[in-house]
Amino acid sequence: MALAKLGVVVLDCPDPDALAGFYAEVLGGTVERDEKGDWVDLALPGGQSLAFQRADGHTAPRWPRAESDGQQFHLDLTVPDLDAAQEGVLKLGATLLDAGEPARTWRVYADPAGHPFCLCAC
Repeated sequence: MALAKLGVVVLDCPDPDALAGFYAEVLGGTVERDEKGDWVDLALPGGQSLAFQRADGHTAPRWPRAESDGQQFHLDLTVPDLDAAQEGVLKLGATLLDAGEPARTWRVYADPAGHPFCLCAC
């Protein structure tokens, strides 16, 4: 029996509202802000949530990097059309980090706050 249940994945960032807006455009859902703007929830279709917390002095992870201060985690986002999804996330402010070989079914990006995520063909 599990001791706990995952509540929400939280991304630290300098601007929770802006990063929640980015992921709302990518994933859909409803943005819910606290009064101070230090915490923003993104309620996703299907009942999942993603949260964003203000972290003054936030330093974005670097990918790829073998040292201990590099990538700490990343999100895998499945998409039906990899090229169309890439065009969309780049317009929203993502940065392409690794496109790989043309036949590869996933690509690595950084969101506007520098967190790595992958678009994966489903």
